[in-house]
Amino acid sequence: MVEGRSRVASHESHTGRLPGLFGTPGTSSFTDFLGGYSPEMLPGRRTPPAAPVGDEIPHGTTIVAVTFPGGVVMAGDRRATAGNVIAQRDIEKVFRADEFSAISIAGTAGIGIEIVRLFQVELEHYEKMEGRTLSLEGKANRLATMVRGNLAMAMQGLAVVPLFAGYDEDRDAGRIFSYDPAGGRYEERDFYSIGSGSVFARGALKKLYRPELSAEDAAMACVQALYDAADDDSATGGPDLTRRIFPVVATVTSDGYRRLGEDEVGAMAQTVVDGRYDSPGGPTAPLR
Repeated sequence: MVEGRSRVASHESHTGRLPGLFGTPGTSSFTDFLGGYSPEMLPGRRTPPAAPVGDEIPHGTTIVAVTFPGGVVMAGDRRATAGNVIAQRDIEKVFRADEFSAISIAGTAGIGIEIVRLFQVELEHYEKMEGRTLSLEGKANRLATMVRGNLAMAMQGLAVVPLFAGYDEDRDAGRIFSYDPAGGRYEERDFYSIGSGSVFARGALKKLYRPELSAEDAAMACVQALYDAADDDSATGGPDLTRRIFPVVATVTSDGYRRLGEDEVGAMAQTVVDGRYDSPGGPTAPLR
């Protein structure tokens, strides 16, 4: 944003006014406003690399989300990889989108975090312009448009795939939305997972999920699923007890977004690790 701020400052110094676009009643979409004023600052408007970059750029990996009566839990591991190298051990991939929603990213880490920040501003800008918040489905649709804008980068190996979830006030329920790199938006039922370890995490959740889960049990199911993903996927990081690096876990209910504290998640991770000594495969589900 430095270049954009300097441009505004330069204009002010010569005219004493902000550029006309700032004083013109316009769209409630901050992304559209930025596209009109300084389009090169949007992640998807930059010039794509001449050739696919593959695994040279750090990538975020596994995210899971689980609904429970009255809300949803979202959790992500902390590892970022660049090829076969661990690029970062404590990256954060789960974020507050607004008071009643959460967003997480898998794929190219740098672009993904930039899209998250732009989405946060998008929701705040809409609320200030319209005097009300978007519906949960409206937020999911706005995010789809932003992901679609990154398609050129995705075709060159810089794909970002978010997972969006939140509390729907009209339904008094948690809802989960997944995306593809082209901006396709899909509502998922009960639980979902994205990233390189998603197949293993989703398999674990199939055995652990129950419609009547409490918020605490849903969070524990997420931690168990991430452990199973790390057990089979080298790009997913398991709980690091020695460094005290644990998954990021957040709940969204009628009370709003809440990120669980390090002590809470650490206790869950310790319970999962202790349980694996006796049952390395994790909790089992009844056959009938």
